Formats: sequence, C-alpha cells, structure tokens
Amino acid sequence: MENEPDQENLEQNLCVRTTEEELNKSFSLEASLSKFSCIDLDKELEFKNDLIDDKEFDIPQVDTPPTLESILNETDDEDESFVLEDPTLLNIDTIDSHSYDTSSVASSDSGDRANLKRKKKLPDAFSLHGSVMRHSLLKGISAQIASAADKVDAGLPTAIAVSSLIAVGTSHGLALIFDQNQALRLCLGSTSVGGQYGAISALSINNDCSRLLCGFAKGQITMWDLASGKLLRSISDAHPPGTAILHIKFTDDPTLAICNDSGGSVFELTFKRVMGVRTCESRCLFSGSKGEVCCIEPLHSKPELKDHPITQFSLLAMASLTKILVIGLKPSLKVWMTFPYGRMDPSSVPLLAWHFVAVNNCVNPMLAFCRGDVVHFLLVKRDESGAIHVTKQKHLHLYYDLINFTWINSRTVVLLDSVEKLHVIDRQTQEELETMEISEVQLVYNSSHFKSLATGGNVSQALALVGEKACYQSISSYGGQIFYLGTKSVYVMMLRSWRERMDHLLKQDCLTEALALAWSFHEGKAKAVVGLSGDVSKRKAVVADRMVEILFHYADRALKKCPDQGKIQVMEQHFQDTVPVIVDYCLLLQRKDLLFSQMYDKLSENSVAKGVFLECLEPYILSDKLVGITPQVMKDLIVHFQDKKLMDSVEALIVHMDITSLDIQQVVLMCWENRLYDAMIYVYNRGMNEFISPMEKLFKVIAPPLNAGKTLTDEQVVMGNKLLVYISCCLAGRAYPLGDIPEDLVPLVKNQVFEFLIRLHSVEASSEEEVYPYVRTLLHFDTREFLNVLALTFEDFKNDKQAVEYQQRIVDILLKVMVENSDFTPSQVGCLFTFLARQLAKPDNTLFVNRTLFDQVLEFLCSPDDDSRHSERQQVLLELLQAGGIVQFEEGRLIRMAEKAEFYQICEFMYERAHQYDKIIDCYLHDPLREEEVFNYIHNILSIPGHSAEEKRSVWQKAMDHMEELVSLKPCKAAELVATHFSGQIEVVIGQLQNQVLLFKFLRSLLDPREGVHINQELLQIPPSVPEQFIELLCQFSPDQVIETLQVLECYRLEETIQITQKYQLHEVTAYLLEKKGDVHGAFLLLLERLQSRLQEITRQGGNTTEAFPLKAVEDTMVETIALCQRNSQNLNQQQREALWFPLLEAMMAPQKLSSSAAPHRHCEALKSLTMQVLNSMAAFIALPSILQRILQDPIYGKGKLGEIQGLILGMLDTFNYEQTLLETTTSLLNQDLHWSLCNLRASVSRGLNPKQDYCSICLQQYKRRQEMADDIIVFSCGHLYHSFCLQSKECTLEIEGQTRWICYKCSSSSKAGKLSENSSEDKKGRVTSQAKAPPLYHQTKGDPSVRKANSEPALDPQQIQAFEQLCRLYRGSSRLALLTELSQNRSGDSCRPFAGSQSGPAFNSIFQNENFQLQLAPPPVAED
Repeated sequence: MENEPDQENLEQNLCVRTTEEELNKSFSLEASLSKFSCIDLDKELEFKNDLIDDKEFDIPQVDTPPTLESILNETDDEDESFVLEDPTLLNIDTIDSHSYDTSSVASSDSGDRANLKRKKKLPDAFSLHGSVMRHSLLKGISAQIASAADKVDAGLPTAIAVSSLIAVGTSHGLALIFDQNQALRLCLGSTSVGGQYGAISALSINNDCSRLLCGFAKGQITMWDLASGKLLRSISDAHPPGTAILHIKFTDDPTLAICNDSGGSVFELTFKRVMGVRTCESRCLFSGSKGEVCCIEPLHSKPELKDHPITQFSLLAMASLTKILVIGLKPSLKVWMTFPYGRMDPSSVPLLAWHFVAVNNCVNPMLAFCRGDVVHFLLVKRDESGAIHVTKQKHLHLYYDLINFTWINSRTVVLLDSVEKLHVIDRQTQEELETMEISEVQLVYNSSHFKSLATGGNVSQALALVGEKACYQSISSYGGQIFYLGTKSVYVMMLRSWRERMDHLLKQDCLTEALALAWSFHEGKAKAVVGLSGDVSKRKAVVADRMVEILFHYADRALKKCPDQGKIQVMEQHFQDTVPVIVDYCLLLQRKDLLFSQMYDKLSENSVAKGVFLECLEPYILSDKLVGITPQVMKDLIVHFQDKKLMDSVEALIVHMDITSLDIQQVVLMCWENRLYDAMIYVYNRGMNEFISPMEKLFKVIAPPLNAGKTLTDEQVVMGNKLLVYISCCLAGRAYPLGDIPEDLVPLVKNQVFEFLIRLHSVEASSEEEVYPYVRTLLHFDTREFLNVLALTFEDFKNDKQAVEYQQRIVDILLKVMVENSDFTPSQVGCLFTFLARQLAKPDNTLFVNRTLFDQVLEFLCSPDDDSRHSERQQVLLELLQAGGIVQFEEGRLIRMAEKAEFYQICEFMYERAHQYDKIIDCYLHDPLREEEVFNYIHNILSIPGHSAEEKRSVWQKAMDHMEELVSLKPCKAAELVATHFSGQIEVVIGQLQNQVLLFKFLRSLLDPREGVHINQELLQIPPSVPEQFIELLCQFSPDQVIETLQVLECYRLEETIQITQKYQLHEVTAYLLEKKGDVHGAFLLLLERLQSRLQEITRQGGNTTEAFPLKAVEDTMVETIALCQRNSQNLNQQQREALWFPLLEAMMAPQKLSSSAAPHRHCEALKSLTMQVLNSMAAFIALPSILQRILQDPIYGKGKLGEIQGLILGMLDTFNYEQTLLETTTSLLNQDLHWSLCNLRASVSRGLNPKQDYCSICLQQYKRRQEMADDIIVFSCGHLYHSFCLQSKECTLEIEGQTRWICYKCSSSSKAGKLSENSSEDKKGRVTSQAKAPPLYHQTKGDPSVRKANSEPALDPQQIQAFEQLCRLYRGSSRLALLTELSQNRSGDSCRPFAGSQSGPAFNSIFQNENFQLQLAPPPVAED
C-alpha cells in the first residue's frame, strides 16, 4: 500500500496588479490561507464571540446511537422526527410552519414552478455596510473555455472544482486545468472518451492538488495526475450501472473518496496500490432504495487543524430527500445523527456546508444545512469520552428559497436564491449585508445529470424535481473566494478589504456613507471585516487616519459644490447637510485640534459655511461634550449668535463654556445690554470670583417699583425669582445656574451674602431710603419663598459662634422690618411668625424671640381694624399654631380671642388638643363654610376606635342636644346619623322636632327608601306609630304622593292608616288600602261613589261649561275603578264579578238616560266612549249574553229604545267576531304544529343510530375484539358506543317495571340516575332540553315497549326521546304551544297587582326573558326525509 498523492511544491506568494489578474489575486490568498484561517479563528476567540447568541443549546447525547443498517432500513417518512430528550429542539414542524410556503422565481435553467410571497423578511442593512463583495470575470479562463469549445469541440462547461488549480469539466468529457495565472496547463481526456462516458458531471481535487477525480454522466469515474496529466484510474464498477455521478468528493484522507449517483446511493471509494497496481474498492454507505441522497459533503480540516480531535472520525454529511445524516467513516462506520426536514417544498434543493467556527473559546466544525428558506446550524464537538455531541444553534429564516449555501469565513455566509440573487449574511446577527444579481453569469445547472438523461432518465420523479434547480457542481469555494461557472464564463467573488469597501463608496461619491462605514470599523461594530488586524488601539488608529483623510476631502467637496449664486437659503441648506458631518466625526474622533484649526480655517473661507459651523457647536456645548474652545472661535461664536438675534442661545452657551476662552469685559457689557442675567452672574462668579455685584445690579431693577407699591412686570418678576434662586445657591454652596462653588470659597461666599443682605443701607442710598433695604425688598417681593431660602440656609448652618450670630441677627432684622411697618399683609406677617415658630420648635434652637411679639401678632390677626381677609388671617394663624407656635401663647386667651374673631378652625384645633370633642360640634355648626361636615365628624368620633367612652358619650349627648339644628341643616344626613347611632332614641328625636315641616322632612328621609339614604330598615326598630305619623304628615303636605309612598313603605297598620286617609278624605288612597286589606267590595263602593259624584257634577253643569277638567276627573276615576275590577275578577265567581261590573256600567249609563234626544248633553259622545271602554273591559270577565240581557231588562231600553244602545251592541258584536277569528286561527296553527311534529317524530323513530367511533368509550377497546364474550353492544343517540359489561361496571343501568334501561356514561353522571323517575327535564352534556317535560335519556339494546310511570302518565321510550330532542333542535326556538302556555300563565296569575311582591312562578323563568328568543312568524320548517 502506498501514500497515493505525490507531493508538489506550488507557488503560493503572488501579487495582484490588474483586473486581468483577478485569478492571481484569488490565489494570492492561498499562501496566507492557513494564516488567514488562524487569524479568523483567533479573532473570534479574542472577542469571545460577542455576537454569538447565548440562547444556543445542546442536543443531549443519544444513549445508543443507531447503526447504519438501522438507518438504511428506515422508511423515509416525512413526519418522522429526530428523537431527543426535548423533541421541540430539532423538529422543524414545531420551529417554522411557513418554511415551505413559497420559492422565488427561478432562472431560465432552474424551472422553479412556485411563485408565492413570503411572510417575513430579513432587515435590509445594505446601506449600512457598503459593497461587501467584489466580483470579477476571469477573462483568461472564460476565453479559453470558449476557444476550447470552438477548436477542439470540448463542449459547454458542466462542472468546476477549485484548489491551487482550477478544473473545469465540459459536456464532451474534457477536463481543462488552469493555473493561478489563468493559463491552461492541462487538457485531460478526449472527445472520443467523452462520447463513450458522456459529460463530466462532477469534479474533485485532493488537498495537495495532486489528483483529480472526474465523474461522468454515464457513471464512469476517472483519476488523473495533475502534475503529469496521466490517467491513473478508470473506474466503472464502483456503483450500479446506468446511473450518473452526481457528486465525487475527496476526503482529508487522500486514499478515500465518496461518490453519489443518480440512483440516490452513496459509495465509499478506497484507493490502493499493491505491487505497482492501482486498485479501487467500493463500499455502499447508503442505498438509494431506502431514500435517495442528492447531496454529500465530507468534513475537510485546514492544515492548522489537522490535529483536531474531530478529524479522526472522518465525518460525512449526507442529505436525502427527507432527512440528513451525519456518519463517521473512521475508525468504523457509525451514524452520529439523523435529522428530518419536516414540511418543505418538494422542488427545493437540499444543501450542506461545513466550516470550523469558534464558540465558547473552542474551535469546532459547524454544519449548515437547509432545504427551502430555513437554514439550520449544527455545532459538532467531541467530548472527553470520545462521543460526538450535536448542538442546535439559532436557525436562519429567509424570505427566499436557496439553491446554494457557501461559507466565506466563520462569520459570513453567501447565499444564492432561486432567482440567481446573492445574499451576504452575517451569521451571528443574521443581518443581510449585501445583495447582488448574478444573472449575467448564466449559471450552469446540473438538471440533466439529476434526471440521468445520458442513461435513459431512469430516476425518480422526486429526484428529477430537485434537479431542476441543482447547481452543486457550478459553484466552488476556496481560500475565501467563491467561483461561479457560467455557460461561457467563470466569475470569482470575494470579500472586499475594509479599505476597498471605503474606496468603493468614495468612487461613487458617497462620502457620508464612507464615513459612517469607517466609524463602524473604528468602533468594532462592522460586519465581514477583512484586512484590519492588530490590537484594538492599533486598529482604531489606522481607521482614524483614514477618516481624517476622508474628512478633508469631504470639506473640500462641500466648498466646491456650494452653489455660487441663488438664494442664501439654498447655500445654508447645502452646508447644513454637510458641515455637521465634519463636526460630528471630528468630535467623535476627539480631534478638536483638527476641528478648530484646519477645518475651521478651511470653512471660514465661506461665510455661510462658517455660520453653519458655529451653529453646529451649540448642542455639543450645551451637553458639555465640548468644553474647551479657542478664544478666536469663541469670539466668532458669540458675534455670530448676536448678529442673528439669538441672545437666548448665547446665554445658554456662555454658562457652559470655559471662562478662560471669554473676553470678560465684552461679555459682561453684552449680557447687561441684552438682559442676559444668568450669563452675567456666571461670568462674575467664574471669571472674577465676584458674587455680590450681580445681586446689587438685580436689586436696582426690582427695588424701585416695589418701594413705590407698583405691580411688577413679567420681566421684573422673572428677575426677582432669579435673584432668590441665586441667593439660595450662594448660601447653599452651589454655583448658579449650574455646578458647585469651589469648596475653599463656600464659607467666604456665605459670609459675603449675609453681610450684603443685612446692610443697613444700600450703596449710593438716598436720604429717604428705609433701613435694611435688601431684606425689605425681598420680603415685599415674595415673603414665603425668601423665608424658605433662609430656612434651608439655617438647616445647613453648623452650630459655631458666627453662624449663631448671623441667624439671630437676621431674625432681629426680619422682626424689625415687618412688625414695625403696617405695609405688610396678614399673610406676610403670618409667614414670618410661622417661620420663627418652626425655628424655635427645633430641639437645638439657639434663637431668641420676645414672646410679646407673638402676642402682638395674635392681636394683629384676631382684632383687625376691619373684617377683610378673614379666611386668610385664620389660615395664617392656624399655620402658625401647627408649626409649633402654640407654645408661645396662653391657651385660654388664644381660645377667647379666636371665638371673638370667629376663627372656628382655631377653636377646633385647640379643642382637639384638649380632647374636648363635643365643643368641636359647635365650631362646625357656627362655621357656615364647614357646617355640613359636622355629620361626618360625629360619625367618625362615634364609630372609629381610639376615643374613650366618656368622649364618645359627650359627643353623643351634644349631638342629641343639637338634633333640631342638624335636621334643619340637612335632613337626609341627619336621618342617616340617627339610624346609625341613635336608633333607640327615634321617638325622643321626633319629640324634639316641634316644627311639623321639619319633622316631615326628617321622617321622609328616615322611612322613604326613594330618598337615597342608606338605611337598613330591618335593623332599624321603628314602632308602627312613627310610619303612621309620617303618613298623616304626608296627607297634609303632599297628598298626591301618598299612594306611591304607601307602595314602598313598610311597617304601617292598615286600620289606623285607613282612618288617617278617611280623616283627610283621600278616597283613592282609602280604596287602595281597602283593596290591600281584602275588602274589594268596600274599595269598589268607595270608588263608585266617587265616580257617581263626579258624573252628577257634570250632569248639573249640563252644557253651561266648556271646561274639560270635570270630564278628565270622571275618566281618571273610571280607569281606577276598571283597574280595580280587572285585578280582582280573576279570584271572584260569576255572581261576585257581576256585582262589580254591572253597577259600574249602570253608573256610566245613568247620565245618558237623563239626557233627552232633543237636547243632548254636551259631553254625551265622550260619555258613550267611556261606556264602551267599560263594556270592552267587562267582556273579558262577563258573558256577552248576560250583558245583553242586563241591558235589555232596563226599563228604558226594554220599551223599544234600542237605538240608544245600538252603538254599544254593534261594538260588542265586533269584539265577538274578532275573538272568533283569533280562536279559529290559533286552532289551525296548533293543528299544523301537531301534524308537523308527528311527521318528524315518525321519521326520527325509524332512523338508525350512527356511532362516532368503533371502540368502547369506557375500556377503549374495539367492540370486535370482545366478541368472544357474550357481551352486547350498546349505541346511544349521542353517538357513544359501549359494551354492556362496561356499562354495568359503571352502574349505568336502571330497572323500571322489570326492564333494564341504559344510561350514557359520558353524557349523564351517576348522580342524575336517581332522578329518572321524576317528571322534570335535566341538562346533560351534548343534549338540548325542550320546554316539554321529559325524563333524562336512557337507552335499551333492543326495542323494548314503552314504560309507564307510577303516576300513570305515559313515558317516552328512548327512541321517542331521541326523536323529540331532534324535533326541538329543528325548531331552534319555542313552539307556538309553549308560547301560548306562557301567555296563559301570565294572564291567569295575579302578578298584575301593583302591591304584589316579586314571585318565583312561571313568569320568573319566562321564555320571553331568554336573550335568544325570537318570534318567528314563518310556518314550521319542512323535515327532510
């Protein structure tokens, strides 16, 4: 046996000069291939894989890996999954449900038939990365391929393989070998052999570039020596004949290769040389009969990784039409992983690609595989025990179908979609870096080989469909370049270096994009970076130098392209688009020297550019990102903003600048002229350490108008507020408007400010100036805020001697200024003494204030010369007391003065301190602003725990004493209070209320629930005399509301209430009470008497009145009487009904009898109408013959005067005809319903049962499997099927009259079985209950006769029950019979009575209350046979 390949020394250090030498450039990288690979991996280890997704997870090791034989014997089921501990990790069905939806439009050669839209897209980031790939035409190779086709009839190119050499196979069986200079070195084979073997369908070059394997369309394989051009082997028996070679691949072992034929089989080829004879042994790794493999990829390791532990396994990835497999060829054949695709487009191409990547500081191979639009990444690593683990990485979702996948380095992949568009993707971030069209390549497709046309096309349809887009042999990668074989040319593509990417953008005049790309290189955020090596600082320095060059070029171009003429706005817009870019990047690069020297000088040549440049500095200055500016630029900046009238911006800029860059005198003058007070203060403080001069300047502005009593302008108010804030900052050690005063200056500044404030007179003071002008001015401006500033300052003071002296001194001055002057308001004086009270209340207080001053303040607030500002004075005094000033007063004197001044809140404060809560009630009652709050106060005292029993008793007694005042204040609140806390003293409270109107309001709030008072009447024990007293008051003050109140009122006695209503002659109320008592006849007589009296009144008036009021009164009384008769006729016999209705009819007809035909009564027609209304109402309760007989028996009508009652009789006849028609129609409808129901019932009974499944619902065994037992099969109408033995074990049987009845176990619970004999419907799962009453469902195995119930009512047998339920489902609503039954129940009930309580009868669960109820007027549906 020999070491097969001969070693050769190849040239590996070549230079790139021209476009013609693009191939040289591609091969020049080969010499540095190992170095490049190491650098690439080292970078990933150095950066610790910043972009690797931390959520990547491992696939657990398979306990017993499957053997190759078990894999070969598996059925290729698309639904099978790679079984793991967590089946969701690699099951594509659970990962992406849309991975097969669409594919892109195919090229002319690919024949893709799908054209659908994707649901998601990768973010388009091309604009961020520039041109990442550089593609070039290899003109020399392309020309010689065309020449070979013409001169030697080589045919069209079919396959390409690239190593140190480039091999191109042709359709006539020739292999053209080119070197790195694109020179044709060898032409292997001949057209005669090509005529015998067919086209070259696959090529492979070994690692040391010494051997070439050629696979042919008719199945032969040849091996060539690339050094001598000799044919070493011609193999024709390595695989079954009649199949084309789809793939031929060398492994890292030069004596081992793998081939894949169009039959879908994979073979291992072992090359040997024994005794000078070259042989080849073939072994089948995968049989196409078990699943056709269409792609293979052995793992190739770089020279520097030859000792990697994974290389000893000689891994091979294979992709069939349904799954991928990873197997190890060494030391023995073993299957390490299988993975199904899941759902995908059957025309999509399976793809495989290996590459070594660095993950978690370890370099391991990663397998990328895809079929369609989802790329999966599997990390393969070997553990210490020697087993291989596979880890699933984050997969990549695309919006296009792939036909090629190529690693260009460990972080960047290049994808080719089905419309021949390239996509450059960063693997870790899944960001698309660039896309480009390569349709100009005219890519060669391997469709004819996959269809095996050279051998008769004996392949499966599935493999032929995949072959439509197969281009495995047309694309080859080596050393970071990708070679694409076209029908007439060869193209090479590689990543541009970082300089090339920037230069490419510069050539396109995209300077802004070039700067953005360069900054991403500088910050280490760019993707697919090539050629940038070294440590971080070195890389940044190299990129920064390049950026500076671009910035100079950018500035020159900006000035050159500025429009020479036109509007100034156009020029400004031009520089606003360009100059900020220069400023931004200079500051990002921290090159202020460059920005303020060369760049500023260059841009200053154009005045517009200079102005835009200065304006660009503003945001950086305001954000403190730019502190140091040269004096010249600072001067120009201020002048520019001043010229543009942007003084607010100038002020904001000055306070953020380094004071050394300013001309102090110029800036101070400008600030004062333009009223930039913040900037002026900043310059004085920072530039001259002068803190008092700004105060003096501001005082000169606000003091004169304040001393003159004028109102300040808005600007002066702003200045005053600035002054207060400035003083506060100085006393607190903070700089104004931002920052801090240097620590060594803080004590000095505080002393200076205090000395300034307590000056007796100001500088240049006039003789009329009052003492302490500065304190006086600040007190007049805002007393509260100035005192707050002093309070904060006192907090910061340390208890040294000087601080104590300053505090006492300032307090004395404040008292002298405010107490001895009358031009301060009570609020201002109160603020001062509140401030003093807080200071005096401190535990470490050292201040002294004369107590008589507090007494003077009390006199000032409680005994003013006028009564103005009463609320303000009270609030000021209250605030003073709450701040601790209470200790400064004698409490008795304070209470007396507060009562005299009507300061009830002060009194409340004092009483609460003394726990005299009862006296607080007087404070509330006497305070008109808070009197209604007394109810909540009393309630809280009496109900909230924390108060003693004596305190609560005193409050309770006080409330009782003032109950009349409380009721007059708000009766409803008083009633709620009495019901809660005085329920046992209601009669006492009523006795205190002498005013009858007040008593009436109180009782109405207490007893009438409509008043909205929340009182629990059940807990409130009220004697019956109280409601009766309320009813009597109601009869006096609101007689119209008596009936409404009685309907909601409780706990009153009927007899006593009737006497009250009779006393006040409220006849309608009395009638209501008599009816409620049960004396219906007495109530009727009362109303009838009332009606007769009103009819007599109309009769007496005759035709002399035109008023409608008497007639309206008659109608109202008549309606009440009819309602009384209708409510009670249901419960009376015929004789009692006639005793009610006939007197009413006679009373209505009496006036008509008195009126003569010659002189008819004015209201005769109206009375006839009312009489007809009585007849219509009584017709429902009195038989029509009885009514006619009664009328005809009348002496007047019995003498032939039927003309007087003709209208009445005709009306009665019309009513009869209507009711007769209604009865006939209802009968007809019910007969139709009955006929339809019986027809459907008959059809349902004769219909067979259809079980839902063929197994028992209890034991889950098929019913056929238990036929050996004497066991019946029971099928229910719901579709469930059971063995009778299983039902008996679940106690689902019932014996009724000696017959066995069955119950569905799933649809009926055992608890309902005991209710089968009840005549009530039950709700069951899967059932629809009807309005008719039916027992629950039970079933019998054979047609048993119907069963009779114990109460002799007919029971439905199971078939009838089933038919009835189907009938209800057909109705989808209530039947007419149910509707009529419901209406009759409502009519016969006595729920119409206005005083009847809520009843739980049939109407309570009325079908009309069902939200799905619809009144269907259409005829019943026709049942289908």
